[in-house]
Amino acid sequence: MAVKRSKGRWSGARESGRAQGGKKEAASQRKLQSSAEQRREGSKENGKKQKGAVQAGERRHPEPPLPKQHQAKPGDESRLSPRPQYKAPEYRGSGKLEDMVALVTGGDSGIGRAVAVLFAREGADVAIVYLSEADDAEETRRAVEDEGRRALLIPGDVTDSAFCQDAVEKTVKEFGKLDILVNNAAFQEHAESLEDITDEQLDRTFRTNIFGYFYMARAALPHLGEGASIINTGSVTGMEGSKALLDYSSTKGAIHAFTKSLAQNVVERGIRVNCVAPGPVWTPLNPADQDAEKVAKFGKSVAMKRPAQPEELAPSYVFLAAPSCASYITGEILPVLGGGESGG
Repeated sequence: MAVKRSKGRWSGARESGRAQGGKKEAASQRKLQSSAEQRREGSKENGKKQKGAVQAGERRHPEPPLPKQHQAKPGDESRLSPRPQYKAPEYRGSGKLEDMVALVTGGDSGIGRAVAVLFAREGADVAIVYLSEADDAEETRRAVEDEGRRALLIPGDVTDSAFCQDAVEKTVKEFGKLDILVNNAAFQEHAESLEDITDEQLDRTFRTNIFGYFYMARAALPHLGEGASIINTGSVTGMEGSKALLDYSSTKGAIHAFTKSLAQNVVERGIRVNCVAPGPVWTPLNPADQDAEKVAKFGKSVAMKRPAQPEELAPSYVFLAAPSCASYITGEILPVLGGGESGG
């Protein structure tokens, strides 16, 4: 019996020790909980203090609310407030496109202008195709020439296949060759419902955004050799859709499929085909489409809480165009979305 009592005493001690251990663990959990809650409260306070947009580069970029404004199509960059940032002063060229020749549609303003400038900084001559905005095109030409390279301005409508053929021929005649095609011209018009999209709007959107890409690529291909590339401008709307841009989103989805298909078609010729898919970018496209109230909030819905500036997109095009950077990359869609929708 003494043995049994002894076992009972040891058993009781073990149980008491386990109970104490449980209490100690519970206290430890409460301590961790308290610490975590304090951190969360601190994060909330920091969040309250920092309501502004994310600035992750060397210079600050404009953020909503932007000035309320609206323009007639196709839009004039010189009248935008604030002016889009396209010069990328912190970007240093290193000869990635030395003595190459590029043709950029929609090159007078927005993304196209910023791409033309950085292509020139990397050593390329640039042909700039634009619709009718002569003043904007002249500013782009001066910016390219300020980088020490030649610029050729070609006004016209990419919905016309004959014009696209002529634009390529003028580029080759002026510069002697063609190495890079950037399909970037675009048309968009918001509509609240499918019934609001007229036949005329549908035709214009598709002819500009996808027919024009086909026409330019078809005209350029005979002049593109090994190491050349085609870069198309897609959109986040082509990946995620947009309820008020039914026709535009459809064309951007088509551009993504066109990119992948053409890449497969020409890969054996040593020609690469890729696509940059931006989120909201501060260009004349949106102020020439949406009302002034919506323009003021443009870009606020993404995680960075602001639209991109054209100079923030342009390095992606340099990367995809440069054989030294992207010789093994083709058929890809490169999203540049500012973190995507924030949910806020």
